[in-house]
Amino acid sequence: MVSEGRNLVHFGSEHVSVHRHQGGTLDLLTKDPLPFAAGLDGQALAERVGEFCAGLTQYAETVDNKTTRVHATGVFQQLPQPEAAALVNSVYVDTGLYFNIVGPDLEQFYWDTAMSASASASASGSEEMVEGLVRREFRTAVVCGSFQQSLEPIEATIARLRESGTEVLSPRSTRIKPETEGTDFILFDYQEQLKNHRDTWRHKYVHMDAFRQADAVVVCNPGGRVGSGTVFELGFTSALGTRVIFTEEPRGVSVSFPCEVGMGA
Repeated sequence: MVSEGRNLVHFGSEHVSVHRHQGGTLDLLTKDPLPFAAGLDGQALAERVGEFCAGLTQYAETVDNKTTRVHATGVFQQLPQPEAAALVNSVYVDTGLYFNIVGPDLEQFYWDTAMSASASASASGSEEMVEGLVRREFRTAVVCGSFQQSLEPIEATIARLRESGTEVLSPRSTRIKPETEGTDFILFDYQEQLKNHRDTWRHKYVHMDAFRQADAVVVCNPGGRVGSGTVFELGFTSALGTRVIFTEEPRGVSVSFPCEVGMGA
């Protein structure tokens, strides 16, 4: 049993594999035929996935949305959106894990990232897609949080993402317009001045609209705090089905929803 590092589970079209990513090393722990046949209905499919995830305790003492990442490609990409959402929700309710269905374009990006790197993928016995994922998890991301109370941690989160090669779509800058500092609605240097109090919605909507293009929404919540403004944004994110990652375990949120905790694959 290993208590450190992170489990990476990949459900493909024919196989499911489990990897351990620890200390910069990616090891393949097992690769098995999918534990179900094609053509299962949504509930049966969720049950089979849940059963497999329950068995992950043989590889780690703790299996939750902090220690374990689950990614799915292949046949899962072909599910109609309502069925995909139902599967994600069922797996989360039954296991506490986020079942991340990777889009074909992002999957190709992971493959390209692995192929452009060294030959370590074949040397470690890992799958190329997972190798690419641990090298660069996101192409694009949006960072959320309380800009009034947590600006420094947000800046550190943005810097970490950019260092990994991720394009941060919003906020594009964290330099505050001096006249808005300390107010209820701060603006950054690239944003236009408010026309009136209703214009706050336009700025909020522009920020949230970037969720559509992002591979993930990263919520910077030091101490676990999630403010009301961020909760509002998370409702929009959930409706889009965009991946959500909290930097710390969220606290004070009345409704739990499919998400992950902690940055880094």
